Amino acid sequence: MIYVEKRSYIDILSQQFLGTSFALLPHFRSGIVSCDDKNRGVSSIERGGTSRSRYVREELKRLHARIAHRFGRPEVRDRVERYLVGLLDSVARRTGRRMAQQIGEGRADGVQRLFNKARWDADAVRDDLREYVVERLGDPSSVLVLIEIGFPKKGAKSAGVERLRNSTTGRLENRQLGLFLAYASPRGWACIDRALYLPEEWAEDEARRREAGVPEEVTFATKGELARGMLERTFDASVPAAWVTGGETYGTDRRLRHWLEARGYSYVLAEERSATLPRPEGTLLASVPGWAGFVIEGGAERSSEGNRGPRRQQSDVGLTAFLLVCGAVGPTDEYISHRAYGPRQTPLLRMGRVASRL
Repeated sequence: MIYVEKRSYIDILSQQFLGTSFALLPHFRSGIVSCDDKNRGVSSIERGGTSRSRYVREELKRLHARIAHRFGRPEVRDRVERYLVGLLDSVARRTGRRMAQQIGEGRADGVQRLFNKARWDADAVRDDLREYVVERLGDPSSVLVLIEIGFPKKGAKSAGVERLRNSTTGRLENRQLGLFLAYASPRGWACIDRALYLPEEWAEDEARRREAGVPEEVTFATKGELARGMLERTFDASVPAAWVTGGETYGTDRRLRHWLEARGYSYVLAEERSATLPRPEGTLLASVPGWAGFVIEGGAERSSEGNRGPRRQQSDVGLTAFLLVCGAVGPTDEYISHRAYGPRQTPLLRMGRVASRL
């Protein structure tokens, strides 16, 4: 498999569209959009009625019109439209062969060319879709959610593949790791950015990189650095959001936390699990079922590396650090600690709801 952002991105493209369309059109969740092989990609709703079918077709056309100019050749634009329609059907694994069948093509060559050879700017499409999401779901109280998803792979030659326990499937297997940034608002949920994690052993293995087609400019970056890149693009685009949340990978990354504090952004990030209930020094917050919270006196940790940024003086006013603790979900007696940073008067219930977006 050739490593290009397009190949990684098309998976994210599907999640963005699915998340957005179903959040915007919740009453279509019982309907399945499929492709008519005879008409090569004309969408239809198997359940739900004519008015719903028309509405979905119109929304699909609007979405395709939004990104169509990013694809130079007419046949590529047509394939993208049919691919978007095909994503709305139930397909166990979206391989090139299965998606080709889904959109009415007898061979996988065309879908594979879309991923690996067709010329289009994946980052520009990402930006188009982010705007699309914000226009429909944008809300200043929204939460930016950092997510990791492991994609199972049969072989070991795909860029970034490692044999590890896949937290997504719960199995020990070969997997690629995708990092995602989701936008969760009162109106719905959708992915707005993505990054493919390239482990350090991959980044330093020239022969392996060459075989997988990893571009020379791609170097090793930690998960925290990739997350920071996605967040920075989102902040620079003035996406309305009040909080950032993520799992233990990000809560244990001090550089990421300090960077968020320097820019004045509030966060709730999981940090660690323990068998005993942590009891830090600090002011206990009003209790909430399932949660305990403490204001950490003296404020949030400060970076000693001078990366506080130009917004520190303005953004620090009224912001403080918290430690939140909740019980782990499932048959366990563990507790999960969360580092948090935000307005001092933020209720524990609000921060708990931010964390629950994970």
